Order: sequence, then C-alpha cells, then structure tokens
Amino acid sequence: MKVTKAIIPAAGLGTRVLPASKSVPKEMLNIVDKPAIQYIVEEAVAAGITDILIITNRGKGVIEDHFDHSFELETKLKGNASKAHILEQVEACSNLANIYYIRQKETKGLGHAVLCAKSFVGNEPFAVMYGDDVIVSEDPVVGQLIRAYDKYGCGVVGVKEVPRKDVPKYCTLDVTPLEDKIMKVHNIIEKPTPEQIMSCYSILGRVVMPPEIFELIEKTPADPKSGEVYFTDAMLDLARRGQLNAVDFNGIRYDMGNKLGIMQANCEVALNHPEIGEDFKAYLKKLAATL
Repeated sequence: MKVTKAIIPAAGLGTRVLPASKSVPKEMLNIVDKPAIQYIVEEAVAAGITDILIITNRGKGVIEDHFDHSFELETKLKGNASKAHILEQVEACSNLANIYYIRQKETKGLGHAVLCAKSFVGNEPFAVMYGDDVIVSEDPVVGQLIRAYDKYGCGVVGVKEVPRKDVPKYCTLDVTPLEDKIMKVHNIIEKPTPEQIMSCYSILGRVVMPPEIFELIEKTPADPKSGEVYFTDAMLDLARRGQLNAVDFNGIRYDMGNKLGIMQANCEVALNHPEIGEDFKAYLKKLAATL
C-alpha cells in the first residue's frame, strides 16, 4: 500500500531553546525566511505524501495559522505588483497538502504522541517526521525510506553515523547490511551508556512504520520515572520480529531543538539561498578574517 500519510509530532515544550520557545513554538523558529516545520512539510509533499497530521499542544495555534490563508495579507500583496513573488510563496504555503491537527493533551512521550494519530492513519503504512529535525536533501529523506518500505515491506528507520561521544544522546543500533545504504536492525538501545554502544548508527528524525506499530505502542509500558511511552521500545519489538530495517539516508540533518543546530541551519541554508547567498558568503569571509 502506498504511503500517503505522515505524522509530525510538534507537542514538545522546547526547553532546550528557551527563552525563545516561551511564546514561539520551536517548530516555528525560522531558518532564514521559513519556519522549521515548513521545511518538514515541504519534504513530505516532495515525497508524494498528501495528508499530514501535526500533533500539537496548548499554545501552538500559530502553527495552524501559518499553514492557513491570511486574507488580509494576501489581499494587500495582490495590490502590489512588485510583491507578486512574495504572494506566490505565501499562497503556496497554504496549499501544500491536506494538513490536520490534534492536541496531545498530556506530555507522555513520543510513543503516546504517535498513538494519538491511530484513527488518522487507520490500516495504512505511514511516516513519522520528528518536529525537531530539519533534513536538507535533493532527494527527500522520507522518500528514501518509503522506497525501502515498498521494497522490503517492513518498518524503516532513517539513520546516520554520529560521533561515538554523541551516541548516548540518541540511540545505538545493532545492524547487518542488506544492500547499499540499507541494513537489517536487530536491536536498539535508547540513550546507551558508552559500554552499551553497538554501533554509531542512530535514528535521526524520520521513520516509516506499518500500522501494526500502534498495537505495539499500546502494549509498551510507560517509563516508571518519566511517565513517558518510548516510541523506540515499540520499534524494538518490530526489530525482534525481524520486521525493521534502517536506511543510511542522504541528507544534512539539523537539530532545531538545539541552539547550535538552529545557528548551523541558518548559516548553511543562507549560503545557498537564491536571494542572499552570495552576500552572506562575502559577509562570512569578512567576519572570519577578524576571528
């Protein structure tokens, strides 16, 4: 069955980027001239996804406003011929896909957030695109995972090798090669100790799951300390059944839940921006000479 639905969990509090995220959702923090979540939605659309559910919580209505029409703004832009290109961008944002919203009323982890989408997904495979992760690639990363899902018929996680010292921030996978860039996953350990590291491959921001994952999430107990339901635990159940692969995707990932990641994204995207790229490059060269 073709993957046409995606979930974007965007209910986190953004504590790592406070105070900016106190009144502005971290998903709405800009990368040059577009909010981070728009890059994620555009990636989904470029991969052929038509229906997107954004999981939010209280105080994130501005995300809905961003993907809606703004009558006053669009009317004003239509009256100014020199702003035609801006009007085109604003209107395109409102027509990217069928976008739906649901609130995660309790902060109970990523597994619980995904479970909130059960009725939206139904009995179809679907993508999960983490709201913290913007990935820039000519070939949409979620599309790379969808192709692997279509070929092998089982769950897929997007992975990259990270520095060994950073693996405990993410997870570690036990994998064996299937073909170029695609591996079979046998085990996953979330936030491992240095002694538990099985490889430097970590799941970063994109997965494609079969609908059976919901049953596994429902059977996953909440962590006794945090009260969160870990999505990784449900994916580990898939791996133990031999039903999970990993794709070492092509793309540059930016952690938009991290202050350094936000600055890196803005800097690197700005260098390739059609309007300011050359001027920004000249500015950076001049600045670098003073460091």
